[in-house]
Amino acid sequence: MVAAHTSHSSSSSEWIACLDKRPLERSGEDVDIIFTRLKEVKAFEKFHPNLLQQICLCGYYENLEKGITLFRQGDIGTNWYAVLTGSLDVKVSDTSNHQDAVTICTLGIGTAFGESILDNTPRHATIVTRENSELLRIEQKDFKALWEKYRQYMSGLLAPPYGVMETGSNNDRMPDKDNMSSSSLCSISKNCNKTPFIDHHIPVRPATANVEVPSERILQAGKVLRNAILSRAPHMIRDRKYHLKTYRQCCVGTELVDWIMQQSSCVHLRTQAVGMWQVLLEEGVLNHVDQEQNFQDKYLFYRFLDDEHEDAPMPTEEEKKECDEELQDTMLLLSQIGPDAHMRMILRKPPGQRTADDLEIIYEELLHIKALSHLSTTVKRELAGVLVFESHPKAGTVLFNQGEEGTSWYIILKGSVNVVIYGKGVVCTLHEGDDFGKLALVNDAPRAASIVLREDNCHFLRVDKEDFNRILRDVEANTVRLKEHDQDVLVLEKIPAGNRAPNQGNSQPPQHKYIVMSGTPEKILEHFLETMRLESALSEGTDAGVLDFVMMHCIFMPNNQLCPALMAHYHAQPSQGTEQEKMDYALNNKRRVIRLVLQWAALYGDVLQEDEAAMAFLEEFYVCVSDDTRMITALKEQLPELEKTMKQISEEAKAPQKKHKVLLQHFNTSDERTQKRQPIRGSDELLFKVYCIDQTYTTIRIPVLSSVKEVISAVADKLGSGDGLILVKMSSGGEKVVLKPNDVSVFTTLSVNGRLFACPRDQFDSLVPLQEQEGPSTGTVGMFELMSSKDLAYQMTIYEWELFNCVHELELVYHTFGRHNFKKTTANLDLFLRRFNELQFWVVTEICLCSQLSKRVQLLKKFIKIAAHCKEYKNLNSFFALIMGLSNVAVSRLTMTWEKLPSKFKKIYAEFESLMDPSRNHRAYRLTVAKLQPPVIPFMPLLIKDMTFIHEGNKTFIDNLVNFEKMRMISKTVRTVKFCRSQPFNPDASLVNKNHQDVRSYVRQLSVIDNQRTLSQMSHRLEPRRA
Repeated sequence: MVAAHTSHSSSSSEWIACLDKRPLERSGEDVDIIFTRLKEVKAFEKFHPNLLQQICLCGYYENLEKGITLFRQGDIGTNWYAVLTGSLDVKVSDTSNHQDAVTICTLGIGTAFGESILDNTPRHATIVTRENSELLRIEQKDFKALWEKYRQYMSGLLAPPYGVMETGSNNDRMPDKDNMSSSSLCSISKNCNKTPFIDHHIPVRPATANVEVPSERILQAGKVLRNAILSRAPHMIRDRKYHLKTYRQCCVGTELVDWIMQQSSCVHLRTQAVGMWQVLLEEGVLNHVDQEQNFQDKYLFYRFLDDEHEDAPMPTEEEKKECDEELQDTMLLLSQIGPDAHMRMILRKPPGQRTADDLEIIYEELLHIKALSHLSTTVKRELAGVLVFESHPKAGTVLFNQGEEGTSWYIILKGSVNVVIYGKGVVCTLHEGDDFGKLALVNDAPRAASIVLREDNCHFLRVDKEDFNRILRDVEANTVRLKEHDQDVLVLEKIPAGNRAPNQGNSQPPQHKYIVMSGTPEKILEHFLETMRLESALSEGTDAGVLDFVMMHCIFMPNNQLCPALMAHYHAQPSQGTEQEKMDYALNNKRRVIRLVLQWAALYGDVLQEDEAAMAFLEEFYVCVSDDTRMITALKEQLPELEKTMKQISEEAKAPQKKHKVLLQHFNTSDERTQKRQPIRGSDELLFKVYCIDQTYTTIRIPVLSSVKEVISAVADKLGSGDGLILVKMSSGGEKVVLKPNDVSVFTTLSVNGRLFACPRDQFDSLVPLQEQEGPSTGTVGMFELMSSKDLAYQMTIYEWELFNCVHELELVYHTFGRHNFKKTTANLDLFLRRFNELQFWVVTEICLCSQLSKRVQLLKKFIKIAAHCKEYKNLNSFFALIMGLSNVAVSRLTMTWEKLPSKFKKIYAEFESLMDPSRNHRAYRLTVAKLQPPVIPFMPLLIKDMTFIHEGNKTFIDNLVNFEKMRMISKTVRTVKFCRSQPFNPDASLVNKNHQDVRSYVRQLSVIDNQRTLSQMSHRLEPRRA
């Protein structure tokens, strides 16, 4: 179950409670819950299900703070570990006191280490947590038992000497430096075009001959496509002449792209089609007649492998029928792996031959690589032009040796490598997304370890030292630093302007502009005011930097600092120049401040009503501008817009529904039949039930933004006494979290069936969930099956659009940086995220409450159809929630139910699952969204993940200056929300006039079970585990 909330909910942390139990106490449901979590972890993705089930039975959970030493080099190991979240540094030392320890690499999410416990050899390195990290731990006796029982599965998954480095039966340990002989080795050298050469460092078995043989599935895909073309467009494959030479049985690149786009609804872009054909070209199923390695959307000739023979057979009628049945599955497969092939194709091009589109595609890929997250946008864009794609077919290949000069930095795109140190053997294994060799770019130290490919067919991105250093030099050369008292106060970077002036006659030099990289808050504000363009209308757009400042200033310059600064700038007078120059400067200065204030007020809107200082500033500012227009007529053109803004905000503040709005427990929407849903504000009052230890409750009336301390005080007033009370968040599964006194707006952070309890601290352990938190005991299939799937999807989309529309863009910023830091509510965002979880549980609840097999099959079909309609309405949030509900372990394990599902629905579900594929940072989803026009309801948990990725990967302040590059990246992500809502949601004309009150009420008041354990138990009762 994917929980949308960042706070620990029942669905997201119950697996921890299961792992905390002693192995003998874990039930089948506990194992299912742990299994659901672990199968998402990279370290376990290749583990056989039976082996993973056993790991669920014997593993333990560890949560370590930053800077904790897990074990030291030389210790005798007692545990094996896998990284679930966070990262750890691997340090090695040549001395016993470890003072000279060098960090040779970092272990990221999905890496595993500690196999040396199999033979009690000392630890080869010291492991220290780099950040707060969650680990799975398996004790030595249990790990040895797993090894004995599942050796055939584990040998290909563990680091040598226990695992294998290529197909074969050699389990010899990596030799020590002193015992090395001159065996042949497939090693890598930048100076020999990556061909094998003899190396005398680390001997491994000679690599077997590498013969490129197409995989079975790609061979079949090529056969299906060839037969489909011969069946539907036979003229495409024919003999062709070019420059008096005849090429037998060829297709043209542009025609192949045209044809594949006509055949499938999942192919929208020509570049997407190019990637699909590139898959076939890479594996030799399709070949260029002159052996070009890249497929091109041009008048170039390509030939299918089957047509290489003189008398290639035509497909039989039976084969034509089979290919018609398999064509869409083939298209789906190629559309999933095509983007990676297209990326490899671009990266294989020499840097000088990469087009602007190529560079943009590479740059988009780099945005989601954690190893690069700390680099500026400019550096990432420059890297897109110099990154080299490197691939090696055989395990055992040495990428570089310990002691060699470092010349490159590597990022793993696919596969894994072992980090080997002389005398210590394999100290750790690195996986996809990890990087190594970074120190080579910043110093001249020799390599601290050798890197050996752990599996076949590994892919890397390589950055060479000279390129990286040149980029840094270029960036520094284009950097302008403004200093005061010998301290940097503003750092600007010169970059090419987005819109270059058109050439007229003689070629003009390229246009450039300066962007803010960092600075003090005051200097950043001053810079944007000084460089603001006044000639364009406000509606025609604004410099993106100004928009970023307006969006993000709350992080580094809150309103109580911004408002006085704006007023000071408005009244500023120049001290030098002629009288006319002083008047011109003062006028333009005032106009710029007015313009910035208008943009600031437009973004904040009625949220300003909750900020007394901001409202007071606006009123004072309006009076100042009004007074000045009497003397300065040029300001009169901006006054009407300022008047309009003031009037709009003040009228909204006085509106009856805004004042003293009272919300009910759980923010019910049943009374919203006629009036439009209004956003929740921090000052809105809430009638909320807070429960006591005896499960009675008291209802308090309190503002949404109230702190936990204020909630406890309100409860104490109602109860008559409140000494030592604590406020506890209780999930339906019994998970309890004591809330901190300064936490604010906690009401909307509860899980779907969560409740708030108040009790004395010494009675905390006695708290148990309410019976009502368990959820329904019977399903609604009787009512649900009578409703049209399209009607349900439509009403769900209307409701989700209302929720989405209420989310203020600033709530995303508060959520990312922590709303307690701003004393602001994120209630609307919380409810939107909670709705995502609710929909997932609704799917699982209805299926698990349905005891009849045939009815469950009908439910699967129904949910798949609803998801299809949600996708059609561009409601991607609900679409993902429904599909994730169907993939929940309590549903996915119902083998008998899925077996009865018609193949047509299985194919649709498989296509939908492919959109959920998280690989390459949800590339499949991002490609789909990029083609959509607003209105769109986006997959909000992923947007939150993107912002968190940027926030955690970049410091907010660098050398006491605001890291404005970080602000720019987060602001750009937030603007996605603005784009998605830039067009109104237009009701479906075919449904708008129908009376759907029953459907409307149903989708807004779903009753669900949100306890994963209960759902797993119900699932096991429906279909017990097969022996």
